[in-house]
Amino acid sequence: MAYRSAVLLPALLLAVAVVVASAAAGDGRWREEQARDRVPRVPGQAFNTSFAQYAGYVTVSEQRGAALFYWFFEAEKDPGSKPLVLWLNGGPGCSSIAFGLGEEVGPFHVNADGKGVHVNPYSWNKVANLLFLDSPVGVGYSYSNTSDDALKNGDARTATDSLAFLLKWLERFPQYKEREFYLTGESYAGHYVPQLAQAIKRHHEATGDKSINLKGYMVGNALTDDFHDHYGIFQFMWTTGLISDQTYKLLNVFCDYESFVHSSPQCDKIMDIASTEAGNIDSYSIFTPTCHASFASSKNKVMKRLHSAGKMGEQYDPCTEKHSTVYFNLAEVQKALHVNTVIGKSKWETCSEAVNTHWGDCERSVLHIYHELIQYGLRIWVFSGDTDAVIPVTSTRYSIDALKLPTITPWHAWYDDDGEVGPFSPKLIGRWMDPRVQGTQFCDREGSRSRSPSSSTQTGPHANQIVLDWEPNACAIQHTQQHVIRVVATDSRDE
Repeated sequence: MAYRSAVLLPALLLAVAVVVASAAAGDGRWREEQARDRVPRVPGQAFNTSFAQYAGYVTVSEQRGAALFYWFFEAEKDPGSKPLVLWLNGGPGCSSIAFGLGEEVGPFHVNADGKGVHVNPYSWNKVANLLFLDSPVGVGYSYSNTSDDALKNGDARTATDSLAFLLKWLERFPQYKEREFYLTGESYAGHYVPQLAQAIKRHHEATGDKSINLKGYMVGNALTDDFHDHYGIFQFMWTTGLISDQTYKLLNVFCDYESFVHSSPQCDKIMDIASTEAGNIDSYSIFTPTCHASFASSKNKVMKRLHSAGKMGEQYDPCTEKHSTVYFNLAEVQKALHVNTVIGKSKWETCSEAVNTHWGDCERSVLHIYHELIQYGLRIWVFSGDTDAVIPVTSTRYSIDALKLPTITPWHAWYDDDGEVGPFSPKLIGRWMDPRVQGTQFCDREGSRSRSPSSSTQTGPHANQIVLDWEPNACAIQHTQQHVIRVVATDSRDE
């Protein structure tokens, strides 16, 4: 017995040493990777920050040589206790760095001269650790070693690659494993977000891996169901006087059952007529000024791309896309963000026309995914700005209604503390709220555009706080004086 112990003890000690050494090596690896991706500051950043930021690539397919670019910001205070939030923009083919980060909910917004950044005092990283992802390959700084890979994207592969990104990103940032996690996005992310949520939940079930602790998601002016979205768009354009009676009738005849992404030539012709009748407007914010010259021509064409751009409010600038294009093409910016300029595209674009026009599989509806995710008990929050003509509030209402869920709390007005309501009230917050099922809410935000989080410089982290806290009978959103100040929505799921 003593002899066996004498023999086994060294072997046991050796095994323990190997395990400890392996763990130490693994620990060292992710620390090295984080240090490699650390961004001390970006060019044109004339201020200090209290939070860490990281940027770089995660390989999602060794075979294709596909790598997705991310930019991550820790929460301003106590990041160790804050949830993790992923933001996705749509298109398909538009950059989350350009829009979500640089114009909407990120800590930095691009200056008008395109040479620097300024602080966004209402960044969502006040309440969460905030992760932006350029997806799929071919978007923003994301790339593939396979020459035509960016022309083979579609809904299914985008979800698969995004899941692979998250799993590998968490290996690089293991402190966020099993942290409360939320997905957010807008426009065509109405597909990306629920499809990725579905992929995450199915991965959990298939492998038992719970490193991605998904708690819910939030989408705004989101493409949800082609038929109902089209129906709502045509109605919105007609009732706001953008198109003629004849064009409205033709749209309902030739485009109502069309695919939103893969529409027929006949439908495209009618849409072109609608765009001509609507004129030179920002179709994502129909009552605000447009950017001048040829730069704005493509984005002002109604129903052509689902990314949305522009802001509203006292600091409104319709040319924010132009500023971002200048800034993110600066060599010093790309160096600071660890961009692969050898394999990646020679010129950075806010949106990739190649990705958009060559998009593959596209589900006609994601309503069935909503039903599946509701069964998982996820928190789902749908918001809609009411000045967007691309995926207007009418589309969202029709799509949500098509879920055929029981109504817990009926539509009602939102009031401020003084009880004021009306389009000229300085304390108006927004019109209606309709929670349709336990754990699901729908909000219509007055005076807001497609990218409702950027409809004002004061939207702030409050929209995000709704989903993160999910406080019964209370959620807050801030807007400018001309629009929304505070939103109080009813949540009856605990009743």
